[in-house]
Amino acid sequence: MTIILIVITVAVSYAAFNSVKLMELLQFNASKIFYKKEYHRLITHAFVHANWEHLLVNMIVLFSFGLAIEKYFEFNFGNNHILYFFLLYFGGILTSNIYALFKHRKNYFYNAVGASGAVASVLFASIFFDPWNKIYFFGILPIPGIVFGALYLVYSYQMSNKQKDNVAHDAHFLGSLFGFIFPILLNPRLFEIFLDKLFGLI
Repeated sequence: MTIILIVITVAVSYAAFNSVKLMELLQFNASKIFYKKEYHRLITHAFVHANWEHLLVNMIVLFSFGLAIEKYFEFNFGNNHILYFFLLYFGGILTSNIYALFKHRKNYFYNAVGASGAVASVLFASIFFDPWNKIYFFGILPIPGIVFGALYLVYSYQMSNKQKDNVAHDAHFLGSLFGFIFPILLNPRLFEIFLDKLFGLI
């Protein structure tokens, strides 16, 4: 599942790198979604990226944590794990841009691309299932997942309020929250298990 998403995303992003028309057709544009009913953009923007660096970072994180989520979901949800994995990923895509959809609906020139919101959902779902598992910040500095997650949420929230760069921090924040909450929606008892792991009871 993770590999399939990566292959499709790389292929579509590569095509969009070489076609301005395709990029314009697929990217997130709240005004076109809201007023022209181009609803495909709610999903397709996650399969195109700004450049190779943007694409590679997202795909490396997706590969690293997507495979882990597949195992967690299979263990906890059995035969439904494939369906739930895709609901997590595509739910992350949709949830992460709800705020931007309304915030930028009158800004025809606002465009966004990338799978960051969905990838954040996968990452935070992984933190939910194993909160003390180390995440290697920049591939070097090991940080417990729950600590990294808390710092990442605070950072994303503050940067979203400041709006000093072109990064969709609000999408990262919302995607992360969705990824953490999603397993609880599927099985509320998992939250008890999360707390037990968090406080070292199991």
